[in-house]
Amino acid sequence: MNPRLTQTFRFVRATYADGVAELVYAFDQGEKMVERVRFPDAPTVPAERQPAFHAALKLLHLVAGVSYYKAGVPPKIECEPLDGATADLADALYLHGLAEFAYRNGLDLRGRIAFPRGRGEGPRVPEAPALNLPERTLVPIGGGKDSLVAVEAIKSIGGEATAVWVGNSPLIAACAERTGLPTLNIQRELSPVLFELNRLGAWNGHIPVTAVNSAILALAAILYGYDSIAFANERSASAATLEYEGQQVNHQWSKGFAFEAMLSDWLHTHVAADLDYCSLLRPWSELAITRAFARLTPYFDAFSSCNRNFRILGPKPADRWCGQCPKCHFVFLALAPFCPKPRLLSIFGRNLLDDESQAAGFDALLEYQDHKPFECVGEGAEARAAMHALSQRPEWQEDALVARFIREILPQLEPSSLALEPWLVPADEHRVPPRLQPALEAIG
Repeated sequence: MNPRLTQTFRFVRATYADGVAELVYAFDQGEKMVERVRFPDAPTVPAERQPAFHAALKLLHLVAGVSYYKAGVPPKIECEPLDGATADLADALYLHGLAEFAYRNGLDLRGRIAFPRGRGEGPRVPEAPALNLPERTLVPIGGGKDSLVAVEAIKSIGGEATAVWVGNSPLIAACAERTGLPTLNIQRELSPVLFELNRLGAWNGHIPVTAVNSAILALAAILYGYDSIAFANERSASAATLEYEGQQVNHQWSKGFAFEAMLSDWLHTHVAADLDYCSLLRPWSELAITRAFARLTPYFDAFSSCNRNFRILGPKPADRWCGQCPKCHFVFLALAPFCPKPRLLSIFGRNLLDDESQAAGFDALLEYQDHKPFECVGEGAEARAAMHALSQRPEWQEDALVARFIREILPQLEPSSLALEPWLVPADEHRVPPRLQPALEAIG
């Protein structure tokens, strides 16, 4: 079956038993695609949490379906009618979360994605009650600097927390262990049918994986008993990568504030009034977070933001940093103003800014003759501020790409736009609950 020729994407069923959630999808009447999410040592769901657990499972079924829908993007989506807020959330996630996928494949999903709604605004959903969830936090660990800053901020206020991750990355497991927190490792098993469809010519590309992990952790919070989920997404994540034919395309849309606010509200009204979903780092820029991370030297030999470590398929770097990808480029550049040069070079094992072959990669970060990469990197203006800071420091000025910046790029820039300090000031916009707000002080 070629999924590109199908007419309907079906949400078949979602079930849970013995620590395993099964999420089932299909195109038309074709072979069922079964995804399994495994929760280790899962306790019995208390009776008072059963409605919340069922609602969170329904959310996970809808959100995880994005991995399968994109294989065919048929014109019809089939599921039970949704209430207005749930349909709005699903419509937004599939449209904006797949915007990069659509752009790269020459598709336009506007007007194509429409989740079924009940009559009017759909079935009424009673307001979710408070469940008196234990005051403790799930902190997702990704192996990079941001989540480690969030962990240490929560530890600084004596908050009870668990380091959690989805998948089987040894690098993430090592970072989680390094935090000293209790750990929780959830497994997500994609349907093998999806990989077969890819072989047969399915559409493929980027999905909003942070949204999927968020839905998994919402279910985990109800299952294990946590009142908050605190991601480590910075304010820069809300900035679009580019605009194309009137639509903003943001590689990090499900890390941005719009999705955070929408999901936070949905969980409060549909799952539990006392289940908070937020990004602890939302007020801060990437540069401010990197400055905070530069103080966390015990993690220097354990962390990596290089996404080639986390591929499902394909080769991984021999060490923790490939030195070639946009994440390696950005983390090197962002750390450079705040980390002694010899220490930074020891982390990466090389000087990326003294390698002329890396010029195109750094140009993209600076948004010089190109848009910023489709990656989880900071804004172009942030990168320019960091590079400008290095251009003022003798120990960096003679490195090939810094010298090139001074010679070719800096004369084209407005000096007043290059200050580093404004990037280190927090913004007011965030969804951090009162219990965790004292941790914000530790980041600055």
